[in-house]
Amino acid sequence: MTAEGFPFPVERPREGMSEPQIWGAVPLRNPDFVGRKQLLESLRQRLLEPGTTAVLPEALHGMGGVGKSQTVVEYIYQHASEYDIVWWISAEHPSQITSSLVELANKMELPTATTADTAVPAVLEALRRGELSSRWILVFDKADHPETVRPFLPAGSGHVVVTSRNSEWGNIARPIEVDLFTRAESKQLLNRRGGELTDADADRIAEALGDLPLAVEQAAAWRAQTGMQASEYLDLLEQNRIELLEAGRSNGYQLPVAAAWNVPLNKLKKDHPAALQLLQVCAFFGPEPISRKLFSGARGLHVPEALAKALADPIKLNRAVREISRYSLAKIDHSNNTLQLHRLVQTVLKNRLSPDEREVALHAVHQLLVKGDPGDPYSAANWPQYAALLPHATASSAVHCREEWAREVMINLVRYLLASGDYGGALDFAEHCISIWRATLGEINLHVLEMSRWYAIALRRLGKIDEAIAVNEKILSMVRNEVGEDNETYLSMLDTVAGDYRAKGRFSEELQLQHEVYHRSTDILGGNDPATLYYASNLASCFRISGDFFRARTLDQEILDRRTVVLGEDHVLTFRSRNALAMDIRECGDYITGALMQGETLERQKELFGEDHPFTIGAMRNQAVALRKAGDHDGARQLSEHCAVLYRRRHGEKHIDTVTSLMCLSADLRLIPDLPGSLELAEQSHNLFKDIRGEHHPYTQVAATNLAVTCRLVGDPAKARALNEDAVAKLREVFHEDHPFTMVAETNLASDLAALGEHEKARTLDEDLLARSTRVLGAEHPSTLAVTLNLSLDLDNAGRSDEAAILHARAVKGFRTVLGDDHPATIAACRSTRANCDADTMEL
Repeated sequence: MTAEGFPFPVERPREGMSEPQIWGAVPLRNPDFVGRKQLLESLRQRLLEPGTTAVLPEALHGMGGVGKSQTVVEYIYQHASEYDIVWWISAEHPSQITSSLVELANKMELPTATTADTAVPAVLEALRRGELSSRWILVFDKADHPETVRPFLPAGSGHVVVTSRNSEWGNIARPIEVDLFTRAESKQLLNRRGGELTDADADRIAEALGDLPLAVEQAAAWRAQTGMQASEYLDLLEQNRIELLEAGRSNGYQLPVAAAWNVPLNKLKKDHPAALQLLQVCAFFGPEPISRKLFSGARGLHVPEALAKALADPIKLNRAVREISRYSLAKIDHSNNTLQLHRLVQTVLKNRLSPDEREVALHAVHQLLVKGDPGDPYSAANWPQYAALLPHATASSAVHCREEWAREVMINLVRYLLASGDYGGALDFAEHCISIWRATLGEINLHVLEMSRWYAIALRRLGKIDEAIAVNEKILSMVRNEVGEDNETYLSMLDTVAGDYRAKGRFSEELQLQHEVYHRSTDILGGNDPATLYYASNLASCFRISGDFFRARTLDQEILDRRTVVLGEDHVLTFRSRNALAMDIRECGDYITGALMQGETLERQKELFGEDHPFTIGAMRNQAVALRKAGDHDGARQLSEHCAVLYRRRHGEKHIDTVTSLMCLSADLRLIPDLPGSLELAEQSHNLFKDIRGEHHPYTQVAATNLAVTCRLVGDPAKARALNEDAVAKLREVFHEDHPFTMVAETNLASDLAALGEHEKARTLDEDLLARSTRVLGAEHPSTLAVTLNLSLDLDNAGRSDEAAILHARAVKGFRTVLGDDHPATIAACRSTRANCDADTMEL
């Protein structure tokens, strides 16, 4: 039942009532709502019964057009003052539910409030616990697939209401059937909107429309606008009914709606064809609100002449929308600049079209979706637009469109889901597209291959590395055979395979591929192309993981400068470069500057993307490492603990990001010191790295040498020695003896030897290490200073006190210069306490 006149605003309950703290997406109130008193009272009594929401929601079900949603809208406006949170969710597609719950998480200011993987469980838990308030109501509208909606239903002391055409909700909810109007309700609405009728005329119109609320509302709106006599209107209805029956275009309960709607539709066809044609196109969108921006300036569409002219002329387009609104043929929301059609009305409109006309209207929708694509799924500012496009792309079956640009939209929607952190949604959407495109386009079509690449990336993000590698290796061969090697599709595929190599610990192969990708991209696309900058960033990451920190720093600084100009300073990838550069600065030995830069970058990312965005959590983990290196051990511990919680919530216990955060936390606990807690987490993360990446992967060895330090400190230097000797051997195999990972393990191994009384071996190893670390990292790098300090202790133990004093003074001076007098490493050096080193995976 669509509203005319001046409805109450979307974002506020009615004037004079106490407003809920959070009020979201509730449709406009219908000022002409009539009847339903018994239904509203029944719903109220059920919702007031204690303890029912934890078991069953209330499900209003009934056929289309009986006013299920309108009834719940009316209930909410009548009782809004009884709630602190009122939230309306369009529940036709899972992506709509997740997007809406993410928005609710933001409104509730939950700490994990940006991406679906973390926001959804956080919202459900917060509602269950009544964290913000126990007075809440959530409405899942158009929830026709119970199995899809059920996982999103919250428990707790609040209220949950479902509207659906599906009677199967009776199996998992407490059903409330919404039936046709009573005759008295039909007459009341006809008289309220359409002017006074005799009781007999109102009865005849209601009878002709079968008391279907949607049809009765349309009849009332028509009479309100035209003043048509009841007898004339009944003649038009009968004429339309006969035509519809003869054409076989409507039957059963749809017939009254079709007959009622055909009256104004025929009027538009005669007087305002552009308005009718606009409605016909809207019929092929989803039943969700459609942004009017999609139609503004939409030139070049293959549509009928009248609509084409209206789309090219804002005055004509506005007139078409006014004519649609005049006869209540769509819900016009001026505050959000949208229009929306009831599903039953969409069906009536579709049934009036020939197959060719349907094809034209459907293709126009696909062209409009292309027009509405912001083009940059990585920009958080574009995510609301992609969230709005997604259900319309699904409802219009845009995946079947034959135009290449429409397929680009589908790929960008997957990229949006990945960028916003909905890895599961991205995987499902990509898989659906691939299955359809392969059947129609063939396996080697470039769009099929590109979507398959994003599917594999989703697999990798979900931790399914082996599956991702199998998919990508197959795709790479196909792409090479199809387009050759001097093609941007091949470059993107090669870059993805390089990422797989890193996951498997094949770093030299990754570096070789990233070199090739970057240089080819520079030649083909140019040095400032966003894709080239993306590949350059990956190459810098290869330099970093290979231990070439200074080369990585130079390249990352160049990339940051270029991305700031090309993408803007607030783009998510620009912040990715800031995070990388802060890490480079840290690994080059400037711990204080690195921590300051990472901290500033992290706070801005929280503001722009939310605390639970994957890139933000990564920045948070790296800030914890930076704080630890900078000497703020308790601050590092707190941040690591929070980071581990976020990663667990997002990925579970066995995802590589969660495990890495646990390893970091173990190092922080060691420095507090909480040695039992450190040992437990260090052993857990080491074992999980072995399970996930394998025993020979460098990340496993990084975890091993971090574990070894704690083992020695709790009194087990023999175990520490065994761990470090194995780590040194394996790291030399993957990298070389001068790699910083290897030298960290050797630094700790020398301390193990000293603890076991093998002082001569410790001194020999430290002497060799000092020369290599000075050459690779520089004499003032904290890692080199740590070796300098340890060697001074080795020399003193050997009775070479003069040499020891010189080295000790050099180490203390270096720590004071680089880290400051109050840094724990400086204080420990002054006390001649042996230095321990730790390493990090350096993943963003």
